[in-house]
Amino acid sequence: MAQQAYVTETDSSGSGPEHRESGLRRLRSRLLTGWRGDPRVWRRGIVLAALAAVLAMVMGLHARIPNAIGNLGSLTETFLPWLGLFIPVLLLLAVVRKSATALIALLLPSVVWLNLFGGQLSDKTGAGGDLTVATHNVNAENADPSGTAQDVAASGADVVALEELTAAAVPTYEKALSATYKYHSVQGTVGLWSKYPLSGVTPVNIELGWTRAMRAAVTTPSGQVAVYVAHLPSVRVKMEAGFTARQRDKSANALGEAIAHEPLGKVVLLGDLNGTMNDRALRAVTAQMRSTQGASGSGMGFSWPASFPMARIDQIMVKGVEPMSSWTLPQTGSDHLPVAARVKVDTAAS
Repeated sequence: MAQQAYVTETDSSGSGPEHRESGLRRLRSRLLTGWRGDPRVWRRGIVLAALAAVLAMVMGLHARIPNAIGNLGSLTETFLPWLGLFIPVLLLLAVVRKSATALIALLLPSVVWLNLFGGQLSDKTGAGGDLTVATHNVNAENADPSGTAQDVAASGADVVALEELTAAAVPTYEKALSATYKYHSVQGTVGLWSKYPLSGVTPVNIELGWTRAMRAAVTTPSGQVAVYVAHLPSVRVKMEAGFTARQRDKSANALGEAIAHEPLGKVVLLGDLNGTMNDRALRAVTAQMRSTQGASGSGMGFSWPASFPMARIDQIMVKGVEPMSSWTLPQTGSDHLPVAARVKVDTAAS
């Protein structure tokens, strides 16, 4: 009897690492075996294959999704990169279902996503440049404006744009930035701080009824650059109205019109545009300018919300100057991340 008890106790130890490892082997075996010689691998997973085809169509034809109902097209384009998350989910389901048809169908959305965003996965950062710029929506409810200003100044930017400035907080930002930036101007709720002289400072009418955009000529050592600062109206997602962005779209058109008539050939746009480069509603701006992140950044460069960035709505765009590098700065007291870029103003230099 003693010997039997000993044998029973020894057998119960099979729940250790070796048992777990054998369980994993059985799971792998279940997933990977049974494909060859089974004609049902082509008949199973038709629904999964159809979902893969729909996903590919949504991403590839996003520009054709109408905005007539709740601005559905713009909403899709705002979070377009995230649609790629459905690909590994469908892949796992296809493997579990043992469907060769679904696996082959998944090539469609994979190719479309890589065509749209694959270039952003590589590091396009270059060396050089003669002007560093930064922009930050500091958040009107920021509890530490002085610390936020110091964090942005620490980036080494020559020119800094701030958005969502309140009248009460402006003196704090001016004091915190005065040691680094000799020249500055605040117009309404946006401001520009520069190490180089400013001229031609003026508000830009983006059809809001109050000032949330401005323009200034910055005289850099490499020549004059027109710098625009803009904070386009916010958008909302409402159950009864969808993606409400009519005022944002109207202001984007007005901003694009102002930039199109800019007399200087070298232009930099800094600001919170409340939209991504994929959003068709910003076409009046994006059609004539380049994103520094898209041209010379590394990764997606998401800037909002700061706690878990899901979209790049804080933009640096250029026209007539060459983007060399672009990056996101560390989190401050705002709900947005600051973004910065290094550009070459003197494009004639080698």
